[in-house]
Amino acid sequence: MSIRGTAGYHLGNQNRFAGPGRADATNDPSPLDAIRQQTSKIEDFLDTYSDPIKPYLPAIGRFLIVVTFLEDALRIITQWNDQLTYLHDYRHIPRGLTHLFLISNVVAMTLCSLMIIVRKQSEYAVGGLLGVVITQALGYGLIFDLNFFLRNLSVMGGLLMVLSDSWVRKRFAPAGLPQIDEKDRKMYFQLAGRVLLIFLFVGFVFAGQWSFWRVLVIMVGAVACVMVVVGFKAKWSAVMLVVILSVFNLLVNNFWTLHPHHPHKDFAKYDFFQILSIVGGLLLLVNMGPGQFSVDEKKKVY
Repeated sequence: MSIRGTAGYHLGNQNRFAGPGRADATNDPSPLDAIRQQTSKIEDFLDTYSDPIKPYLPAIGRFLIVVTFLEDALRIITQWNDQLTYLHDYRHIPRGLTHLFLISNVVAMTLCSLMIIVRKQSEYAVGGLLGVVITQALGYGLIFDLNFFLRNLSVMGGLLMVLSDSWVRKRFAPAGLPQIDEKDRKMYFQLAGRVLLIFLFVGFVFAGQWSFWRVLVIMVGAVACVMVVVGFKAKWSAVMLVVILSVFNLLVNNFWTLHPHHPHKDFAKYDFFQILSIVGGLLLLVNMGPGQFSVDEKKKVY
C-alpha cells in the first residue's frame, strides 16, 4: 500500500524533480499578455492626447474617404477632351456613350460624396460610389490591373466603414427573410470593411524598388495589418497604419513638386487622394472600434 501524501490530492506544489508546480507556471505572463500590456499603455497615451479631436474624427474620416471621388470628378471636368479622346480612341466606346459615361460619373461622384459628408442617405450614397468604382474599372480597362484592383478594394473597405458608421440600432427586415438587428448588420460590415482596408498595403508590398527602409515599413505595416484584420488592438494598429500611409503619401506621392506637364503628375495625384480615402477609413475604424468579430471584443467577454 503506497503512501500518497499530499501529492495525490494536488495539495501544495512540492515537486523537487519537476520544478515549480502548475499553479506557479500559469502565473507567468504569456507573450500575448505582454504585448497587450504594452499596447494598452500606448492606447492610453493616444487616448489622452487625442481627446480634443475625437468628436471630429467621424467627419474627418468621411470627408477623406470621398475626397478621391471629388478629385476624380474635378479632373474629368478639367480634362474633358482628353477623357473623351481616350475612351473613344483607345477604349473604342462610341462618342455618345463616352459623353454619357463621363457625365454620369461626375454627377454620381459629386452628389454621393456630398451626401456622405452631410450624412444623408448614406446607404444610397455608398451604393452609388461602389457602382462608380466598378464602372470606371470596366470603362477604363483597369479591372485586371493588380495595383488598381487592390487599391480600389481598400477604397471599398472605407465605404463599408462609412456604411456601418451611419447605421443606428434599428430593425432591418428584408422581405421573406428573418429580421436582422441593425447592430448585427453593422458588425458584419465592420468586419468586411476592416479586412478590405488592408489590401492597399498588400499592393504596396508588390510595387516599387526594394530598400532597407521599404522592408522595415513592410514588416511593421504587415504586423499592423494582421492586427487590424483579426481585431487585436485594432485602434492602435489602425493609428500605426495611418501614420505609415500618411508619411508614405507625403514622401512618394508629392505631386505638387512635379512639373505641370510631368507624365506622372496625374498618377501621383490619383494615388495621393486614394491613400487619403483609405486613411479616412482607418480613422473611422479608430473611432468605432473593430466590432464584435474581433479579438478585442472577445477578450471582454472571456
